[in-house]
Amino acid sequence: MTANPALPEGSLPVLLVVEDEKNTREGLRRWLEGKFDVYLAADADAALNVLESQRVDVLLTDLKLSGAVDGMELLARSRDLPHPPVAVMMTAYGSTDIAVEAMKRGATDYLTKPLNLDELEIILLKAWRSSQVEQENRQLRQELDRKYGLDRLIGSSPAMVRVAELVQQVASSPATVLIEGESGTGKELVAQALHQLSGRKNNPFVVVHCAALSPQLLESELFGHEKGAFTGAHTRRIGRFEQASHGTIFLDEIGEIDPSTQVKLLRVLGERTLQRVGSNQDLKVDVRVVAATNRNLKERVAAGQFRDDLYFRLKVVQIHMPPLRERRQDIPLLTASFLKEFSRAAHKRITGFSPDALDALHKYSWPGNVRELRTAIESAVTLARGDRIAARDLPDDVLAGVEDLTARSAAGMNLPQDLNLERMERLFLQEALRRSGDNRTEAALALGISRRTLHRKIKTYQLESE
Repeated sequence: MTANPALPEGSLPVLLVVEDEKNTREGLRRWLEGKFDVYLAADADAALNVLESQRVDVLLTDLKLSGAVDGMELLARSRDLPHPPVAVMMTAYGSTDIAVEAMKRGATDYLTKPLNLDELEIILLKAWRSSQVEQENRQLRQELDRKYGLDRLIGSSPAMVRVAELVQQVASSPATVLIEGESGTGKELVAQALHQLSGRKNNPFVVVHCAALSPQLLESELFGHEKGAFTGAHTRRIGRFEQASHGTIFLDEIGEIDPSTQVKLLRVLGERTLQRVGSNQDLKVDVRVVAATNRNLKERVAAGQFRDDLYFRLKVVQIHMPPLRERRQDIPLLTASFLKEFSRAAHKRITGFSPDALDALHKYSWPGNVRELRTAIESAVTLARGDRIAARDLPDDVLAGVEDLTARSAAGMNLPQDLNLERMERLFLQEALRRSGDNRTEAALALGISRRTLHRKIKTYQLESE
């Protein structure tokens, strides 16, 4: 028997029997005790008192009850409870109309008197087990929503707020989405969220890493092939588009596909049909397409490396994932989330970071973006010797990167003798802007400050015209 998550381990499912004839009530109790924890009620009022005072798993009610409320109305009221029981109706007045009405009111089954007690026991247990499966599926769907929904897109920076807003806005649409951004910024998480928040979430989410396959293999992977289509094609293969039927296909690194495959993909997007390799038969496909790239597709179009018509088909909606260096205010949220995840997995009680570790995390440039930060925190949790992560626990690349930035910011500067704090800050700003080629994002990164702070200081020291 499936365990009831609402009950302590080893407890029986709770059954409420509502029957106005005393001998029948007591007979049902005697028969069903041992399989259920049985409660009895002689009318609907008594039944509602039980239903409202404790959790009931299964409701078995007669149609005809003494009092103003009959079994049909009791069924309807039980549906409005915070945890409605699975319900079975019994009556001496069997008819198709009554059975249909009972099902409409929420009953899972319908029995006519006189009851076959063996059959009744089987039906009640089956109804309860079905309700447990439904509850487990509901919990699984909620867990999937948490795992792959917006909760994984961590960040309160304006750029990430914009990403979350776009995902919510377009998730329910069939429109093709192009996600752009550097490697490691979380493009696949956005694709998963688009799928999980859509009406397609109960259907497949299929991922294809386009750069990992040769042109011939990619074509077969996407569209499938017929037996004998090429050397080694010993059987028919169903492609990823067909596998993703009524769901979502995520085409990662879309900028790497060859011209021939681009043509075929354009047809799929335009006509919603495809042909397997080695076949002339058109197959209809109902798939939502989400693509991602770490390349600048607009530049590749200008260079003749990517079809402009395919580019426009893909970018019906564009979502840009910002690099981590441009949303440093999200680092505390990200590190806290990763710390919690990996501490739990490692069975360690790590409560936070030392000041020097936090300083290093904020100053490092994170060329690998969120993926690199996640890996760094996993490594630090593994190496941590206390209840806080120290700088020594961080990867060498992070510490070396911070030291290099600090050294590059100060090295080679000819400092005047009459130096004060204000002049020193102005010189540092000038040098950082010079070394970055007036790239303010890189200058702010080298100085360990935000772009907003850099802009304010540029105005303060009147460096705009220099």
